[in-house]
Amino acid sequence: MNWSNWLYLGVGLIIGLGCGWLLTKRSVKPISRELPITPKDQQPELSVQATIKNTQLAYEMAKEMSQFKGGFLARTTHELRSPLNGLIGLHQLILSDLCEDAAEEREFIAQAHERALKLLHLMDEILNVVRTEHGTNKLDIQPRPVAEILQEVYNLTYMLAVDRNLKLQILPPDPEICVLADQRWLRQILLNLVDNAISQMAEGSICISSGVKSGFVQIWLDFPHHALVSYESIDLLKSEADDVKLEKTALSPGMKLLLNQKLLATMGGQLEILASPIAENAEQLTRLQISMPLEILEVELPQ
Repeated sequence: MNWSNWLYLGVGLIIGLGCGWLLTKRSVKPISRELPITPKDQQPELSVQATIKNTQLAYEMAKEMSQFKGGFLARTTHELRSPLNGLIGLHQLILSDLCEDAAEEREFIAQAHERALKLLHLMDEILNVVRTEHGTNKLDIQPRPVAEILQEVYNLTYMLAVDRNLKLQILPPDPEICVLADQRWLRQILLNLVDNAISQMAEGSICISSGVKSGFVQIWLDFPHHALVSYESIDLLKSEADDVKLEKTALSPGMKLLLNQKLLATMGGQLEILASPIAENAEQLTRLQISMPLEILEVELPQ
């Protein structure tokens, strides 16, 4: 064989080995890149889906809270609008020189001053609840005997029921049952509920009782259905003249019920309206149920 043939054979082998090496490198390199990329592509996709879902949930919660706060603001404005319009009306009479003499003008000024103080009192009632809800007013959450709280409510309201020829009955619970709450606020809530029921009743009776269920103390107020005060509808398009005719100088029962719900929720409780299981002379009764956390006191055993 000629030496040139050996040369051609060597060059061919070198070229063949070089091409084979290049092809092998190209075929292996993409595989090495694709293997780690696949799980990394899936993880961002899953995290994006989870983020979108959490964002949607947060949006729904924010929407519900916005609607609730908006409704509370509308009711608060509605409650304060009537006494404020009455106050403005008295000032308009004075500024328009419609008073017959100085004595009548002084009387209008005194009435305006009295209504301004009542309006300030209404605002204080609402602000106290709002401050308590947001933690500005600190709650004194302590174990309190339910029997003691109910007895205080009975002592403060039974004369009001007697004056209206109504029967107020209390079924004392076990003295060892304690509720975890702020005693002052819980007592005030019960007083508001009993007072509202009495003010709406012409006849009948109110029964206050309690029980324990699933780690909660349940306090029940049973009274005639017609005495139930629900959230009255608010007509935001009502004229100012209609508000002046109402002459409202106190929070409406519906607004008080809403404030009571907010206070109970702040203390970890709940207010519900149920059908009463008590049947008295075939009278339709309604039950207001207050649920508060049960506190089990540790009793030291004698050694």
